[in-house]
Amino acid sequence: MKKQLTVGMIALLAMVFLAACNNDNDASPGNDEPNGNEEMNHEEMDHEGMDHSSDGEIPEGLEDADEPTYAVGSTATIKTGHMEGMEGAEAKIVGAYNTTAYAVNYTPTSGGEPVKNHKWIIHEELEEPGNAPLQEGDTTVTTADHMEGMKGAEVEIVSSEDTTVYMIDYTPTTGTEKVTNHKWVTEAELER
Repeated sequence: MKKQLTVGMIALLAMVFLAACNNDNDASPGNDEPNGNEEMNHEEMDHEGMDHSSDGEIPEGLEDADEPTYAVGSTATIKTGHMEGMEGAEAKIVGAYNTTAYAVNYTPTSGGEPVKNHKWIIHEELEEPGNAPLQEGDTTVTTADHMEGMKGAEVEIVSSEDTTVYMIDYTPTTGTEKVTNHKWVTEAELER
């Protein structure tokens, strides 16, 4: 009887183990990408593990704002949520620049799902864009590297906004590591 019980327990544990190992029948080994052809809205993407800090390098031709609403060195509250932990965080203004900001759709050069409505890429981060602003539906290539697979990707313009953009430092409200030189938030996305 003990031998049958032991064999039964081993068989049960083996089935549980195999079921756990085969949790996603559609996933290929080593493939962490979601299956299917769904397009992802940038604001709904999981950004866990991604570093949204930058080296602070300013694109060639980008001009400082003369009298920005939020001066360099001042603080403001972020009232938008491009990514988790951003909305409601206190931002320290690192830079303020006059430009055209674009919301764009693109497919990462590194593979993965198309990104919809990414905010923001600025005019100076586009390859040979011509005069600003580009129109909705125009396509071009970006030199921005805000996220993995962005640099060199073809982007489709969703919308444009002539505005002051800010580079900011902030600590996410989720308690994760401080983000430095984040590119970009627009003036309308900040408040005192």
